[in-house]
Amino acid sequence: MTKLAEVIGDPIAQSKSPAIHNFWAARLGIDAEYRAHRVTADGLAEYLATSRQNADWLGCNVTMPHKQAIIPLLDRLDPLAETIGAVNTVVREDDGKLVGYNTDAAGFLEPLAGDLAKGHLFRMARIIGAGGAARAIVASLAAQGLVMVLAARNTDKARALLDELAPGHDHHIAPLSHFAKATDFEFDDREGCLDLVVNASPLGMRGQPPLEFHFSHAPPGSIAYDIVTDPVETPFLADARAAGFRTVDGLSMLIGQAAAAFEKFFGVSPPREFDAELRARLLA
Repeated sequence: MTKLAEVIGDPIAQSKSPAIHNFWAARLGIDAEYRAHRVTADGLAEYLATSRQNADWLGCNVTMPHKQAIIPLLDRLDPLAETIGAVNTVVREDDGKLVGYNTDAAGFLEPLAGDLAKGHLFRMARIIGAGGAARAIVASLAAQGLVMVLAARNTDKARALLDELAPGHDHHIAPLSHFAKATDFEFDDREGCLDLVVNASPLGMRGQPPLEFHFSHAPPGSIAYDIVTDPVETPFLADARAAGFRTVDGLSMLIGQAAAAFEKFFGVSPPREFDAELRARLLA
């Protein structure tokens, strides 16, 4: 029988995950189908109860708004997912048990691997958002030794997130509005430093309000990273490039986290030598 994997969320029609996984499965000759499945918050428990009974169902990727709500419905969590407190990949084991993983962390770090492999005098990230995706990003960057400024509408939530995932360090919180207006702050010499500006929120996504970020808040040489994938070219990234900053788009993280999930679903690594073709298809 054809094996089945899915991505669930609400909304879900905009997801590019089916195009990614089906591209890799076809390249490898795997008899499998990966599809998008809209699952509401009220229908999440029923969806999992039904799916776990299907021996051909390998599992699912999880997107908004279920990354945290799904946790109590699973049988076990991978240690990293437990630490982060968010799940974006569920794998059905042969006995029907459901195991939660987080591949967002690996996917987020993948395009930064070359930068993070270098030694730095100081590493800092300005992060927008305090939701499920932000949890993976904060945990990942804390492990890489970055000092973080976390900006969110709810600063209490941002503080709680930092206290939980990156305790004991000189991290800071800020209201979302802090980065919206220009600043005349004069940055010190950034030689030997790594600076990131990350949009870890849905702001700028199609149908969502824009992200208001003034790039006078970004130190010289910063990398602007937007996890939004619809559209791939966000105003945030366009503004960053116009200001002379290097950018990383949401497809980079999406493909990276999908690669880790694909291996968990199908037991083989995806053919990453076709990444350029895959990216072209996703952008078409």
